[in-house]
Amino acid sequence: MHGVAEPIQRLIEAFVRLPGIGPKSASRLAFYMLRAPDDQVQDLADAIATLKENIVYCSRCQNLSETDPCAICSDPGRDQHLVCVVEDPLDVVAIERTGVYKGLYHVLHGVINPVEGIGPEDLRVGSLLERLEKESIQEVLIATNPNMEGEATAMYLARLLHPKGVRVTRLARGLPVGGDLEYADEITLSRALEGRRDI
Repeated sequence: MHGVAEPIQRLIEAFVRLPGIGPKSASRLAFYMLRAPDDQVQDLADAIATLKENIVYCSRCQNLSETDPCAICSDPGRDQHLVCVVEDPLDVVAIERTGVYKGLYHVLHGVINPVEGIGPEDLRVGSLLERLEKESIQEVLIATNPNMEGEATAMYLARLLHPKGVRVTRLARGLPVGGDLEYADEITLSRALEGRRDI
C-alpha cells in the first residue's frame, strides 16, 4: 500500500493473514490500533505473545486448555460413560453453551477431506480408540458437521467403533445441512443433542 509507513503495512499484512479478514478490514484494524490507548494495545500484544505458551492439548480429550487434563475432563460431575466427538475446539464451546450435554468430549482437530489430502491418520482418531480401551465409555456421540466431510468422518468412525461394543450415536437433524456447529443457536443445538440417534 503506497504512502503507508512500513510498521503499519506490516500490521496490515499480519491481519490479512487471519481468516475472514480482508484488506479493508485489516487496514481499519491497524489504524484503530494506532488510535487505541496504549494499555489496550499492550493487552492485545501480551495476549497474542503468551497464547502459545499457556495453551496445551488435553492428553485425554485433545481439547485446547490451560491445564492437562482440562477442566471438563477433571470434572467428576460429568458423565464418564459418554463421549461426544467433535471436529474442533469451537464445537465444544458451542455444545457447552446449550447447558444440555453433561458428558465428556473428544476433539478430532479436523475431518476426513480427500480433496485437501486429509485422511483419518491426520485426525486424533488413535487417541479416541485408546480411550475406549482404558475408560469405561458406553456411548460415543458423533457430532461432526452435517456436510459431506462431516458425514464421511462420521461413517468412518461408526465403522471403526461398532466392533468395540459401544453405542454409536449421531446428532439428530436439528442442524441445517451444510451448516457449522459453531454458528448454531442454542435451541437448535439442544434439540439435536437430545434427539441423537444410533448410526
